[in-house]
Amino acid sequence: MATAGSGAPPFVGTHEDVHVTGRRVLAIIVDGLLVGIPSSLISMLFFGTSSVYGSSTADASQVGFVSLSFVVFLLYYTLLEGYLGQTVGKMLVGIKVIREDTGEVPGVGAAAIRTVLRLVDGLFGYLVGFIAVLASAKRQRLGDMAAHTLVVRT
Repeated sequence: MATAGSGAPPFVGTHEDVHVTGRRVLAIIVDGLLVGIPSSLISMLFFGTSSVYGSSTADASQVGFVSLSFVVFLLYYTLLEGYLGQTVGKMLVGIKVIREDTGEVPGVGAAAIRTVLRLVDGLFGYLVGFIAVLASAKRQRLGDMAAHTLVVRT
């Protein structure tokens, strides 16, 4: 436990429960559904049943839609985690993102780092992130390590 004058808040890393791997998996599923289902429905509605990704002749509107979907993905995670410390999925399962040093919400900069690194952590169905979490003493994925954040119970 931190003592007076040590500089670190006494609660960070001592009282926070970072053993929330199962909850993180559930939150990823919920958030994936929240972001993915509307995008898929809009894609099918406007572009038919052919896949945007499987077509070699994707037109400009399909490319624009994929770009917009990617921006929505980035904004969803960056803004919710940056300002609230939680996405909808994290709210439902009772976890939040905090700064490793202060225990506060991470802010938009750290949340943006976490979000961009989801592209790496999310490889192979989030296997990269899952292995990183299991291998880390603080249960951090690569995005957490780079952004100096923890995911803890609320």
